[in-house]
Order: sequence, then C-alpha cells, then structure tokens
Amino acid sequence: MNTKILNKRRSSAKIINYIICAMSEHVWFAHANVKVAVCGASGGIGQPLSLLLKGSPHVTELSLYDIVHTPGVAADLSHIETAAAVKGYNGPEQLKDALKGAEIVIIPAGVPRKPGMTRDDLFNTNASIVRDLAKACAEVCPKALIGIISNPVNSTVPIASEVLQKAGVYDPNRIFGVSTLDVVRANTFIAEAKNLDPTKVNVPVVGGHSGVTIIPLISQAKPSVEFSKDKLKALTERIQATGTEVVKAKAGAGSATLSMAYAGARFTFALCRALKGEPNIIECAYVRSNITEAKYFSTPLLIGPSGIQKNLGLGKLSDFESELLAAAIPELKKNIQKGEDFVNK
Repeated sequence: MNTKILNKRRSSAKIINYIICAMSEHVWFAHANVKVAVCGASGGIGQPLSLLLKGSPHVTELSLYDIVHTPGVAADLSHIETAAAVKGYNGPEQLKDALKGAEIVIIPAGVPRKPGMTRDDLFNTNASIVRDLAKACAEVCPKALIGIISNPVNSTVPIASEVLQKAGVYDPNRIFGVSTLDVVRANTFIAEAKNLDPTKVNVPVVGGHSGVTIIPLISQAKPSVEFSKDKLKALTERIQATGTEVVKAKAGAGSATLSMAYAGARFTFALCRALKGEPNIIECAYVRSNITEAKYFSTPLLIGPSGIQKNLGLGKLSDFESELLAAAIPELKKNIQKGEDFVNK
C-alpha cells in the first residue's frame, strides 16, 4: 500500500480515537456534576483532601472554606488540569457563600492531636467549630450529605445532629462520621499479615472512631482470614491504637493527615457516586443508629442519592468481637452524651 495513504489512515485513526476518548470523558463529567464543600480546607487534612478531590472526575465544583489561607490553597489547586472548578472562601463572614449549592459538605476543620493528647482533649475547641459549621449548613444547605472528620467523631456527630435538630432540618440519613480510616488501616494491616493485595481486602470496622470503640470485624474479612488468638488480639489492638502510633511518630508535628485525607476522599467519592444513583455503594460510617444500645454507631451502610438507604448491621460476631462490643458500648454512650450536653447545656 502507498506509504502516504497508510500514514493518512493512521492519522485519521488517531483523530477518531482522540474524539471518542474526548466524547467519553465529556459524558463522564456530565454525569458527575457534584459540588463539594470542604470546611477546614487549609489544614493538615484539608489540603491533601482537597488535592485528591480536585483530581477526581466525580467532583465538578470544589468550594474551599477555612478561617485563613484559603484563597492561596484555592489558587494553587486551580492550576491543576482537571475539570473541577475551585473557589476559596476565607473567614466566618464568607462561610455561607462557601456552602451555597453544596451537595456534599466534608468537615476536617479543627485542631490536630499532639503527643499525650487523647481525642477527648480536643473536645472543647473542635466541638465549637463543628457546632458553628453545622448551624451554617442548617441554614444554607440543609439537604447536603455531611461527612464529619473533626475529632472526637464519637462526640462531634451528635453535636452536628443536635444543632440540625434544633434548626428543624435534621435528617439522620444525611449525616456521617467519617470512620473510613479505621477500615483503611484494618485492610492494610490484615493484607500485610497475610501477604495479600490490600486493594482486594475488605474488613468491616464498626462501633466508634477512637480507642476501644473501634471494633474491626476480622471474622467477616473478605477474603476470609484466620489468626491465632494472640495475633488476633495484637492486630485488633494495633487497629484501635494506630492514631496514637502516628501522633508519636510525628513527634509533635501533628496527627494522621495524609492517610485521613485519603480515607476522607474515598468516602467522599462514595457519596458522589451514590448521589448520581450508582447502585451498591457500601461504606462503614458512624451514624444515628438503633443497631445497639448506643444512639450512634458505625456499621456498613448502603448509601443512595438521599443518604443512608439501609443500615446493614453487625452481621454474625465472633465471641472475641462480642467482647469488644461489650467494652465499646459504655465508652460510646459517654462520648455521645458529652456531645449532646455540649449543645443543650
């Protein structure tokens, strides 16, 4: 065949391939029209979380809010060659503008944990921040799906719920405590212990998001795994205490920020996909619940366009996991009460 004709055909094939790719990409973005607001976008979790959200085709508008430095973070991110439009909002007077039209609000705002501090030590500062952000959400975007990262999650989710309830816009299916990091850690540690691909491991983690309230259901892991009694105990205790492990390793420079940003992004993408009607979106999260005696509890959830479609519950627990549950409930109840009392005092 004539070389010129062959080259023309190759060139035409390349152009057609490019058009097909461009069209499919356009269709993908057209079906992923979600506005996400990040409250606390300039912080240690907020910045890498915002970066991950900017890079995703699930997000078309990214609204960044914090009390300082947000315009700089937004300007920096806006130069990245992805479809999401980015805008930064600074200070309390711009909070309501930041939340306008938001379908998903993710809240990593607050102070980080330092060596020697428990999540409870963060309570007073972070409780006030979450309360004020929840008030603004109640007024501006009451139908948004809200994911709370700010610790102590066991208390901050009840705080946000009480605020929304007082405002008359509370929908328990739309408020989530983002406990995804516990799942991510469990998947990683189980994969390491059994030499598995961590992306193929799924361990449900139920309960709360601190210390003994974190209950990894290793008996329900997929693929199925088995450990000796001692190894199981050691793995469980590591999953429960990994936050402290990071705080110590950072030696005063903060707590888990990068892994939390990854986990927060994973959960946000699940909400985006659910909003667009994708079926079978299942994630563990800390929510209002009647599964146990605790008013709030994390379990696997089927999530749809309006939030929780179905709470999938605890499943069958091993004897060891039943003991963990019994130890977690009193602590959870105390944390929940503390959050509710903060709003109602």
